[in-house]
Amino acid sequence: MTGLVVAIDGPSGTGKSTISRRLAAELGLAYLDTGAMYRVSTWWCLHRGIDLTDSGAVAEAVQRIPMQIGTDPAEPTFAVDGHDVAGEIRSTRISTAVSAVATNLAVRAELQRRQREAIAAELTAGSFSGGRGVIAEGRDITTVVAPRAPVRILLLADEQARLERRARELHGTADAGALDATRDQVVRRDADDSTVSNFSTAADGVVTVDTSALTLEQAVDTVRAVIVAARTELAGTQETL
Repeated sequence: MTGLVVAIDGPSGTGKSTISRRLAAELGLAYLDTGAMYRVSTWWCLHRGIDLTDSGAVAEAVQRIPMQIGTDPAEPTFAVDGHDVAGEIRSTRISTAVSAVATNLAVRAELQRRQREAIAAELTAGSFSGGRGVIAEGRDITTVVAPRAPVRILLLADEQARLERRARELHGTADAGALDATRDQVVRRDADDSTVSNFSTAADGVVTVDTSALTLEQAVDTVRAVIVAARTELAGTQETL
């Protein structure tokens, strides 16, 4: 198995999805949005009428979910049994409910297993010299899913910056009303998820990038430099084997 795995973690609003997707497209890598897998699982449970407070029923449902995740960064896809749910999983209904599923430890174990399988599939799809590899982003990719990835990055930003970015994304503005409407999806969800995943402190060997004062282009440039350096080093190592 050869290829480059880039693991990127961070709380909401740090830019990890946008940065990961842009760089995956630019560098010829696949893009794995692990957060979407929790959203798809939430959609599935609600679609089946499962009480999200019933942890056992939720875990059992997720074990059986026929989920398909497309890893093309130009057009990532999310489907359940062939049904496109890409639009539905971004709704306020799902955003409000997803923490109940994401904090279910049995669900996390199952989805982490699937995430490892997805990463392995990308690595076996081609050689590193052919550009194969994957950028996987989420909450615990650097520590649990891919702790041996050659590139592990934790993106951070202060609360105000994260709120403003998510408000602009969802509402087109960062005025007081938009910030209030966004707060639950950022602050409360991060607080909930932090009970089962540490995505605010870098583990050993993880590079921290604080995007609070960076423009999107500056953040992309910073993360790109980390990835390109590791990619060059990996390519040199493989050439000597």
